[in-house]
Amino acid sequence: MLIRLDLNDPRPLHEQVAEAIRRAVAEGSYAPGDRLPPARDVAAALGINANTVLRALRDLRDEGVLEFRRGRGVSVLNRPDPRSVIEEKLRSLLAEAVQYGYRHDDVIELIRELS
Repeated sequence: MLIRLDLNDPRPLHEQVAEAIRRAVAEGSYAPGDRLPPARDVAAALGINANTVLRALRDLRDEGVLEFRRGRGVSVLNRPDPRSVIEEKLRSLLAEAVQYGYRHDDVIELIRELS
């Protein structure tokens, strides 16, 4: 699982991890029934605390994307709604735009210009 964290992103790390996993599932890197790597392995690869990864996994479980099974680990339950993936990306974009001094209306105008 390829996850990259942006340390300049104002969002908490667990939200970034959850978004990366959600995107991987939505894009088909993981199909329903596939098992995810253990949280400790993901945390070690990212250089973050395992509890941060576990919090992201719990959030995804609460959303109905993942399933926890005792003795079997974490597996994909459902693909997330594509709209929710786009909404998450838009939230991230808007947060980053605000960091650079753009208002939401400015971002909307940029999108209109590009389309």
